[in-house]
Amino acid sequence: MNMAETRGKVITCKAAVAWGPKEPLVIQEVCVDPPQKMEVRIKILYSSICHTDLGAWTGENEAQRAFPRILGHEAVGIVESVGEGVGDIKEGDYVIPIFNGECGECVVCKQKEGNLCERYQVDPMKRVMVSDGKPRFFTKDSSEPIYHFLNTSTFTEYTVLDSACVVKIDPNAPLKHMSLLSCGVSTGVGAAWNTANVEAGASTAVFGLGSVGLAVAEGARARGASRIIGVDTNPSKMVKGEQMGITEFINPKDLSKPLHQRISEITGGGVDYSFECTGNVDLLREAFLSTRAGWGKTVLIGVYPTPRTLPLHPMELFDGRTITGSVFGGFKGKSQLPRFAAQCMQGSMFNPVRRW
Repeated sequence: MNMAETRGKVITCKAAVAWGPKEPLVIQEVCVDPPQKMEVRIKILYSSICHTDLGAWTGENEAQRAFPRILGHEAVGIVESVGEGVGDIKEGDYVIPIFNGECGECVVCKQKEGNLCERYQVDPMKRVMVSDGKPRFFTKDSSEPIYHFLNTSTFTEYTVLDSACVVKIDPNAPLKHMSLLSCGVSTGVGAAWNTANVEAGASTAVFGLGSVGLAVAEGARARGASRIIGVDTNPSKMVKGEQMGITEFINPKDLSKPLHQRISEITGGGVDYSFECTGNVDLLREAFLSTRAGWGKTVLIGVYPTPRTLPLHPMELFDGRTITGSVFGGFKGKSQLPRFAAQCMQGSMFNPVRRW
């Protein structure tokens, strides 16, 4: 890639475009505009697929539908060019796009707690750039606008992001693995480290052993959790779960009693922390009831497309158990993710600090 030849110009490249709910993605040539003020254009090197991409493709939430659209939000790439005002990223930097940005200037970004930037936080309704309300993608033949997805849009050879959603990483990092830090690994490990703040000797239960759930298990193991109970209806997840730290496996299909009762029995009253990673409201209730009365904490990580509300009675919170949500594992992307990436490279995430 000769950056001098493309800087400031429209780039024509290939992208996987979603034209409608459940319609096959079309690999086609698209035009990608140059980055505007406080924006960055990236050449995508590797991109992963997350279940959230699948949900957007199927259009399971009608209010969030926007087509045509370029999906994808887990990736790693190299900066092709930067727009006016960008000072922390330069051409040639290796970077990770993040769906939950950090401006560094708003009241949330300046607080120690909280990671939902007032301007660049994750927004599934957002489909254009912040600066001018326009997309940077267009069809080659008809110049029809193509919408963005989750601040990122990585199923393309080139993409444009707000600089608040771009994180610089070590160029020596194993790039094809770093894409997982854009969402899955950071979301799961961070939920255990930052949101729950799991301590050594704690007992945990992870509901749903997809990539996020497995990352939660790894995060709990790294913190020294004594028991990590994995819950999944797919029996093949047991082997993979054990590799990531799961100490016990429960398949709800094998039970003749409610799941929370079984977990309470084998733990002597419930776990200290539970993590709901599937986006299933009914399972959320089981996760909550699986925690110990007095101090149990349930962390919501899954995406919930259903209009149903929390399946809890207010009086159930009077026994000391709490429930909270976690976005991007509680990480502040630009200021904290580089350190996490370095820990992953060095293997030191297996002896992490108590708190970010």
